[in-house]
Amino acid sequence: MAKKKYIVTGGSGFIGSHIVDKLINENHDVVVIDNNSNQRDPIINPKAIYHNLDISNSDNEKHVEDILQTSSGVFHCAASIDVQESIENPYKYEKNNTIGTLNILKAAVKTNTKRVIYSSSAAVYGNTDKVPIKEDTAINPISPYGAQKYYGEVMCKVFSELHGLETCCLRYFNAFGERQKISGAYATVIGIFKYQIENNLPLTITGDGEQKRDFIYVKDLANANYLSMMSNSEFYGEVFNLGSGSNFTINEIANCLESEKRYIPAVKEPRESLALIEKANQLLNWYPSTNVENWIKDNLKV
Repeated sequence: MAKKKYIVTGGSGFIGSHIVDKLINENHDVVVIDNNSNQRDPIINPKAIYHNLDISNSDNEKHVEDILQTSSGVFHCAASIDVQESIENPYKYEKNNTIGTLNILKAAVKTNTKRVIYSSSAAVYGNTDKVPIKEDTAINPISPYGAQKYYGEVMCKVFSELHGLETCCLRYFNAFGERQKISGAYATVIGIFKYQIENNLPLTITGDGEQKRDFIYVKDLANANYLSMMSNSEFYGEVFNLGSGSNFTINEIANCLESEKRYIPAVKEPRESLALIEKANQLLNWYPSTNVENWIKDNLKV
């Protein structure tokens, strides 16, 4: 395959950095746009070009367009991602997530970029009694973050219809794996458990721990992004679920670690998530490779 130039917004974060690595391993040129606002040291691949830039700031519009020139596609991962923080500070999330996405779509149209792959989230579904969750399951976000992710999908479809920009929206379920944040804002449950084990602390479990999650390996997500960009199909706002197709209670995940547990008050969150991934199987030829229980046993035991 001929070498091409791709842009990864949020490319020094958890999922974005794995997309960067995947592209470079496939011998492509990669340019990262990231303002490093996710409260961690940026993850840098020395073979990529990096721009420290806030895409939600309209003053940077021309700079973003200059970066996108001659690119074949954009992987739009940049976002503020903590659900609870979005409830506490919705304006910050609206600016970062909604305006940032609009600015990337505008820049892609102006620079004749062919395709944008948008990192969405299973948070768009909110609480649902229907599992496994299909792409046509009713949208019912229960946080500003979930609502903003869905609005990004809507705008992808609008830009496709208005401007012919190809867009593909990937709804991530619960990502885990190498480089996940292990403390502070944006840390996920497996990352938090990793931190607690390393520091000889009890595992903190919200509510009764019986809430179920579909955990998907970060390198599988990176591969799905790559396959979406390289697909010969035309995508005009197409949506795909990306999960493992199986789920586990938080108690079951904690039991893999054989550590002391401590239950803390419940937070606002869906009771169960489970992705139906047949569409990604069929249209992207994408299949998850890594089971969360096996990964935990291999990587989190101390």
